[in-house]
Amino acid sequence: MSAVKRTYDDIARSEEDKRCYRGLELNNGLKVLLISDPSTDKSSAALDVHIGHMSDPPHLPGLAHFCEHMLFLGTDRFPDENEYSKFLSQHGGSFNAFTSSDHTNYYFDVSPDHLGGALDRFSQFFLSPLFTESATDREVNAVNSEHEKNIPNDTWRINQIEKATADPKHDFSKFGTGNKETLDTSPKEKGVSVRDSLLEFHGAWYSSNIMGLAVLGREDLDTLQAMALDRFNGVVDKSVVVPEWTTAPFTEEQCGTVTYIVPVKDIRNLNITWGIPDLTSYYQSCPGSYLGHLIGHEGPGSLLSELKSRGWVNTLVGGQKSGSKGFGFFVVNVDLTEEGIDHVDDIVQLVFQYLAMLKSQGPQQWVFEECQDLNAMQFRFKDKERPQGYVCGLAGHLHDYPVTEVLTGGYLLSSWRPDLITEVLDQLTPQRVRVAVIAQQYAEKCAETERWYGAKYQSEKIPQEKLDSWSSCGMHEKLRLPDKNDFIPTDFSLGSRDWCSVNHPTILYQDSIGRLWFKQDNEFLLPKNCINIELKSPIAYSDPHHANLTYMFAMLFKDELNEYVYAAELAGLGYSLANTKSGVTLAVKGYSDKQGVLLDKIMDKLTSFAVDTSRFNILKEAYTRGLKNFQAEQPHQHAVYYNSVVLSERVWHKEELLGALPDLTVQAVEDFIPRLLCSIHVECLVYGNCTDSLALSLYTRVVDKLKVDCKSKPLLPSQLIKEREVELRDPSSLYVTTNSVHKSSCIENYYQCGLQDTKQNMLLELFSQIINESCYNQLRTKEQLGYIVFSGVRRSNGAQGLRVIVQSDRNPEYLDTRIELFIHTLGETLAAMDETEFSQHVEALATKRLEKPKKLSVRNGRYWSEILSQHYNFDRDEVEVACLRSLTKDDITSFYTQHIAQMDSRKKLSCHVLSVCEGGAGHPDTPPVVNGAVETPPVGDVDVPSLDNGLPEEEVSLPPSAPPRIVTDITAFKSSLPLFPLAQPYVQPDQLKRPLSPTSSPQP
Repeated sequence: MSAVKRTYDDIARSEEDKRCYRGLELNNGLKVLLISDPSTDKSSAALDVHIGHMSDPPHLPGLAHFCEHMLFLGTDRFPDENEYSKFLSQHGGSFNAFTSSDHTNYYFDVSPDHLGGALDRFSQFFLSPLFTESATDREVNAVNSEHEKNIPNDTWRINQIEKATADPKHDFSKFGTGNKETLDTSPKEKGVSVRDSLLEFHGAWYSSNIMGLAVLGREDLDTLQAMALDRFNGVVDKSVVVPEWTTAPFTEEQCGTVTYIVPVKDIRNLNITWGIPDLTSYYQSCPGSYLGHLIGHEGPGSLLSELKSRGWVNTLVGGQKSGSKGFGFFVVNVDLTEEGIDHVDDIVQLVFQYLAMLKSQGPQQWVFEECQDLNAMQFRFKDKERPQGYVCGLAGHLHDYPVTEVLTGGYLLSSWRPDLITEVLDQLTPQRVRVAVIAQQYAEKCAETERWYGAKYQSEKIPQEKLDSWSSCGMHEKLRLPDKNDFIPTDFSLGSRDWCSVNHPTILYQDSIGRLWFKQDNEFLLPKNCINIELKSPIAYSDPHHANLTYMFAMLFKDELNEYVYAAELAGLGYSLANTKSGVTLAVKGYSDKQGVLLDKIMDKLTSFAVDTSRFNILKEAYTRGLKNFQAEQPHQHAVYYNSVVLSERVWHKEELLGALPDLTVQAVEDFIPRLLCSIHVECLVYGNCTDSLALSLYTRVVDKLKVDCKSKPLLPSQLIKEREVELRDPSSLYVTTNSVHKSSCIENYYQCGLQDTKQNMLLELFSQIINESCYNQLRTKEQLGYIVFSGVRRSNGAQGLRVIVQSDRNPEYLDTRIELFIHTLGETLAAMDETEFSQHVEALATKRLEKPKKLSVRNGRYWSEILSQHYNFDRDEVEVACLRSLTKDDITSFYTQHIAQMDSRKKLSCHVLSVCEGGAGHPDTPPVVNGAVETPPVGDVDVPSLDNGLPEEEVSLPPSAPPRIVTDITAFKSSLPLFPLAQPYVQPDQLKRPLSPTSSPQP
């Protein structure tokens, strides 16, 4: 008897999509999507279980999430805890998973030759997971660490308060992450076995009939089908009914409320929410998206336009928000200026006035058709996704759309349903609204504390007279429907083919002020183009004041142009302007049709920019808060940041930028802009659907505009030299800082390995590849030091090295001993490694490096990075992989000994971020057992616990080492050390000029 109940070979796809698809419904109810792509350089699979944390047992919050963690840690057929992760690591792969309210999604990618082996291990998650007592007891610490990482995060805190103020009888109100209390301490006190509960949860809910599987590989569809059937046909169908919540999580009691929330960061937001029905089944008409398109519009006549003109908000996000099966939300979220927080009621009224205008106008078919055209265009020409992300999304979509429409669902609109738009609009009333206002100024007002995150809040009913006034507010004369979008492209043709067959960018034109690089795309063949422009100026980052000026200029410019470019962005044509150490970078990317129109508008504004005083004051205040809010970022972000400050030749840290803010004035910015643009170097890359003559025309228009309007002059060659990296000389250096917001501490150990070149790059990357999985397995899975454990390559200013990051509740001094002990044991690991395993690592890295970009914009980013770094190694992957395949195990062992293991010759910089908040490792009241003091021996020839689960089964000793050089004054430390020379170009630019045309060379 066939295992397949139904086959779908008529899956609708884009005409540009060359992959082959087949849908299956197995007899066990499992839905399968097979994707054959002979050109793929990564195979991938994902399985989505239509169950999530809203189905947690009430007495075990976080069980679904804990189950997701545990499935990776051993199955009957593959009992080793790291078998899955080790196999993927050895074959160029990666993996992850997530748990949402009603979905749990597992996904991986791997070298195409090893899809079968990966599926063997992956499929067992859903057949025979072990849930061992040992792993259960340890992995709960990882869940707890993950939760503690999120405790100071305002997004998580605000989301949980939304749940806490919902109907307490509704599953929406649950705490989904789980922590040590809910998954260990409390169950033990009640005599509940968490392992038994995991087995019971998996046994009850992990049923084939509520699973969606997507598999992508090089194999043909028949082979992929056989692979899927062989491994997943045995998943048991338990006839589970997918939970559906037909009642909203907000009853009448929870509606018509305002909740005040005190954030950790100094932010000010206003969130307006309504509960609405689940609109997933209306994917062919998307009434929620229609309303979101209008309410979230940013052009003239929009809600945001009016709110910004009053100086009350800077950004607005509006539209439907997914809930779970059976219910959803509609939101309008804005940030608030200093003045805006005093006008919350007025802002809410303007929202209702916009809704009143929409009701008065009625659903507009032309708006729907415009959205329809934009969606169809986006679907037809959408970039090819990376396999892992592609299958992850499609596995979930198998639950939402018919199998034949799994690719088009959410894109193609085919049904004009004004009745549904009206139905949703009718739900957005004052009586059903929930308002949340987030600001630190409410600290004294808020008396309630949310249980899981400790956030302060206060919820109260909105007075009836206020609700009544919003109900009868009428319309506002400045609020209207958007104009028709003139930026929607109409020409999707590809430009005439370039005669030049060079497979990388070449210099098309060069003069004293700049250089134009050009390459026509012959890989993706989409009607899209990328224009990259760097305006290099020596004054942009010359001191903290000028760094602030450059930032503010970029922010003011984007703010000023927002209304105009919004229509272009909707039509798939975007731009960005960013300040850098070198100056400012401008990028225009998207459909090539009408790209020149947008670039001309940007240059007109750039060369004649005038500062709006009111917008300056609002954006400066936001910038000030942003600099101060850095203190609340994650400890691992602090560790990375401070190591960068110590190692960079020149970097202005947050305190220095804040100290220079009093000099940041409207007049200062107005005086600065012409100075910034009067002496510049223009570096430009045009790549995509473009001809050489059009690229030259674009470049010439930019440069002529700068020369005429800004009197721009070229820089001297000496002004184009890039910054360099500090060369460490001491075997070990230590920088210690504190964090008063997060309970977790963090360490980043950086082992500097020297300048970048082809062989050194590959030695470092291969060593990182070899240790990556074992580092994670030892420090996170076995020792449970923390949720965030990372090892990898760090590159900056031409120098490079290995970094290991651990964020933990333990003291960084203790973490350092655990990292060093792991590093110490790698000598034995390398000695024991046979040639087969070594070759697997070489090919795994080769697979990762040779994975081709799936998007034109990613290929563009690689080209642009080579140009900005002045390395010009456009064939870097092929060149370096050729070198990689020539390396031997002895090469790696020598590299390890010289740069990582040898304590008297290596160059190590360790940054310790010590938590001094309550419960942190550096707080005086924290017991030594938590902060690691008991476990931390002095550095030297002493015994420390061995590397097996952190338990002292056998004694291992670290070799003696001198105490580190303590960095107390960063400037003094850097001034005592030399700088690396700059890494030299792989190819000199004068060898990269475009060959002469068979006919003639283009001239400006």
